[in-house]
Amino acid sequence: MAGNGNGNAMGRNGLPTIQTRPNGICHDDSSAPVKANTIDELHSLQKKKSAPTTPLNGIQGAANFSFFTEEERQQQQLQSISNSLASLTRETGPKVVKGDPAKRTGETPKVSHHHHFTVTPTISVSDSSLKFTHVLYNLSPAELYEQAIKYEEGSFITSSGALATLSGAKTGRSPKDKRVVRDESTEDDLWWGKGSPNIEMDEHTFLVNRERAVDYLNSLDKVFVNDQFLNWDPEHQIKVRIVSARAYHSLFMHNMCIRPTPEELENFGTPDFTIYNAGQFPCNRYTHYMTSSTSIDLNLGRREMVILGTQYAGEMKKGLFSVMHYLMPKRQILSLHSGCNMGKSGDVALFFGLSGTGKTTLSTDHNRYLIGDDEHCWSDNGVSNIEGGCYAKCIDLSREKEPDIWNAIKFGTVLENVVFDEHTREVEFEEKSVTENTRAAYPIEYIPNAKIPCVGPHPKNVILLACDAFGVLPPVSKLNMAQTMYHFISGYTALVAGTVEGVKEPQATFSACYGAAFIMLHPTKYAAMLATKMEKHGATGWLVNTGWSGGSYGLGKRMKLAYTRKIIDAIHSGSLLDATYKKTDVFGLDIPTEVEGVPSEILDPVNTWPDKKAYKETLLKLAGLFKKNFDVFTSHKIGKDSKLTEEILAAGPVF
Repeated sequence: MAGNGNGNAMGRNGLPTIQTRPNGICHDDSSAPVKANTIDELHSLQKKKSAPTTPLNGIQGAANFSFFTEEERQQQQLQSISNSLASLTRETGPKVVKGDPAKRTGETPKVSHHHHFTVTPTISVSDSSLKFTHVLYNLSPAELYEQAIKYEEGSFITSSGALATLSGAKTGRSPKDKRVVRDESTEDDLWWGKGSPNIEMDEHTFLVNRERAVDYLNSLDKVFVNDQFLNWDPEHQIKVRIVSARAYHSLFMHNMCIRPTPEELENFGTPDFTIYNAGQFPCNRYTHYMTSSTSIDLNLGRREMVILGTQYAGEMKKGLFSVMHYLMPKRQILSLHSGCNMGKSGDVALFFGLSGTGKTTLSTDHNRYLIGDDEHCWSDNGVSNIEGGCYAKCIDLSREKEPDIWNAIKFGTVLENVVFDEHTREVEFEEKSVTENTRAAYPIEYIPNAKIPCVGPHPKNVILLACDAFGVLPPVSKLNMAQTMYHFISGYTALVAGTVEGVKEPQATFSACYGAAFIMLHPTKYAAMLATKMEKHGATGWLVNTGWSGGSYGLGKRMKLAYTRKIIDAIHSGSLLDATYKKTDVFGLDIPTEVEGVPSEILDPVNTWPDKKAYKETLLKLAGLFKKNFDVFTSHKIGKDSKLTEEILAAGPVF
């Protein structure tokens, strides 16, 4: 190459030096070598340190956290976690250290004597007390993906970027294995006995199971720890700590609980409630109160939950929901199993409904903001979502039917028990090989019209949804307060049971407060709180039937979704309040004579049945089922006298 005017300078071995031309046609695009002498050093340069995230609130000197070194921050964080994992017999926590043990092979974690917080055990030294437990604390989704794919069989990245996982032998909740400690603090508060979801256990048995879970977690090389929040209302927020053995569980709760900022974590302090999830490790079946190798135990006095013998992540979500059903009413806050959305003018609606009623579909409205899809609180400040994510059913999911859920299944989302193509990793949502209860857990901000923060003003409408497969409930009814309480306590829907010699029969399902499996107090207490709040803030109750019209299942037809949406729109706009109403027989419901966009003849179900005698028989049959279901609640008095109880009973069917 020609020189650049410096003459014919000679290089090595007498060869001329290669030089660039002034116009830069030839240039040297190399860069300085990396500042690393080994591959490990090079890898360390790849990752930039995050800001410190140490819980300090409640720790001596927390007010002066700015004076702590990073090492001191780390030690105080580990001290808090060690305290959570403390054995009740040894009265000390394990030696914990941050980080993945796989990255420290052959290396003993260095803990300075000054900051070492474990003490000599009061009983003989065990193997677990001699080892370090590595804590993977509030890992990011990317880090949890790596952990799951490396170490958890059945974890794969799907074509959309979601993490597919397996929950093991259990693919749903185990309500018969759920136990609640019955002691002096819960004896009078909680709902016990017939119809109650609360199966009792004593304090001693809980502590046996707690020790078993803690010993198992301490025996592992590593545990996952999440410090997060419940309830978007900052005034009534609950701090929760989840200690688990699987990355799948950690990512699930990262999505489902409210994710703290680094600043919030620095002041996290002692959690209000702790979950010890030992996953697949079973309980001892010879332990008193145990009826299987699975046990989900709540101790409201200790503010702790223990999970043994199940890896189904939904146990954590619903366990915390049960806790909120206990803690929030003590603050005069109503906890609700409902969907919630808000119009652009600030009008809020609550949607109650069991599986198959259309709660998710109807509360997801592109013209309204989504506050939440499942769990809420109603306080003096208004409504707030309890969770930070959504847990959606995936069976038969399609882009056309549920575009928002479909688009939310991307990087960061957990897909439970789905089946996918082994080569393309495309999920086959119609496939039920593992279970029909396939699920997706994703942060609520994955929904485009989610309202962040997930709070809103006091509800204007309370909508109770029923999929009445008997075909005798009206498409929409306006409820008075007593009727609202009656139908809220009943929590009715009807599903198709199956085929018997070619005849399909509907099966009535009742779930108190539309969430009987999770409530802790007697249903009438939640109903009374709902009525008080509705009266105070001027909310209207509605009963909407999304089920059959013109006959029962097999004879009539399912209510058109377009008509139901028109009814819901009329409720939101307030126009249905101004309609003309008439009263139905037996159930005594007020039904409108006209709703814009809905054929008037279908508003009264008797008009749609060609066989009027069959209609009356079916109506009386359903009324009898309501009455029989309500018998369990009739002996419970609300308030100082039985006046309100009598009003609620009078609001039921009369025949």
